[in-house]
Amino acid sequence: MYSYLKGQITEIEPEKITIDVHGVGYHVVVPNPFDFSEGEDRKLYIYQHVREDAHTLFGFATLQEKRLFDQLLSVKGIGPKSALAVIAAADVSEVVKAIETGDTKYLGRFPGIGPKASHQMVLDLRGKIEVDTLNVQAKRNLDEVEDALRALGYKTREIERAIEDLDPNADTAGLIKQALRRMAPKT
Repeated sequence: MYSYLKGQITEIEPEKITIDVHGVGYHVVVPNPFDFSEGEDRKLYIYQHVREDAHTLFGFATLQEKRLFDQLLSVKGIGPKSALAVIAAADVSEVVKAIETGDTKYLGRFPGIGPKASHQMVLDLRGKIEVDTLNVQAKRNLDEVEDALRALGYKTREIERAIEDLDPNADTAGLIKQALRRMAPKT
């Protein structure tokens, strides 16, 4: 069983990448292959799927993505391809929020997930998701700060610099004030 692979990305294809780990190239199916660049060193969290006719490695950029993938596989009727499609099409925090709030319409939008599977996801996973919820909330806080600053007319680069080292676990209003102080012209 693999936990992760750490190496250099040597090939990028529409559904998978090749990662060279000390001279051995592993084909790894990833949610969004074009998020990677050839020649970059990366760590991929791995799920090994074994079937009678194939052994497939699925890779994820973050541990949260892999944990969500594992939990989606535990849902009756959802296989690796459907679980991968969910992770490829949405942020982990959005999927977790949809499951926790029972938003089956949102979950049904993913390829390979119909009404029956979306209801089953909510039934099987609500209240049981082991994804690091603090990270999910922290990302949500920073997203709200970005949206607020964008609404005030700030550019993406300015926003990125302003929120770079903020504590994402603080409340959103406080984060916005801190970001605005950082963006204020120095006199």
